[in-house]
Amino acid sequence: MCEEYPYGKYNGADLYDSFITHKNQFRDLEKAKRIGIETYKAELNQKIKALEKLLKSYDDGRRKSFFCLAVNLLDRCDLKSVIAQLSEKIETDIPMKEKAMTAVRLIEEAAGQKGISLQLRRKVKS
Repeated sequence: MCEEYPYGKYNGADLYDSFITHKNQFRDLEKAKRIGIETYKAELNQKIKALEKLLKSYDDGRRKSFFCLAVNLLDRCDLKSVIAQLSEKIETDIPMKEKAMTAVRLIEEAAGQKGISLQLRRKVKS
């Protein structure tokens, strides 16, 4: 990273979200700098696999944004724990809507234990 990081034009960029969250973007850049880009990429690949699993097995067609937000904000250990719980608790022959509701409940519980809000932060129009 260069000496000017973070650039002045990015001041406040993490205060509001668009269709994705910007909440941890600066923290994540610092983490990549601290642990190295290859290690950080490996962590991101694990998160991508978690998201793929959630979308494939627990998305009832209405949860994509929620799962993307959760994967972005929760750490890998929490995601791994949620997916393990889902694998244990959910039978394959129940309706997708029930699977999705269980996934949402477990994710919200994990987020709540860490004090993480799973809501996008919108800028109030003046």
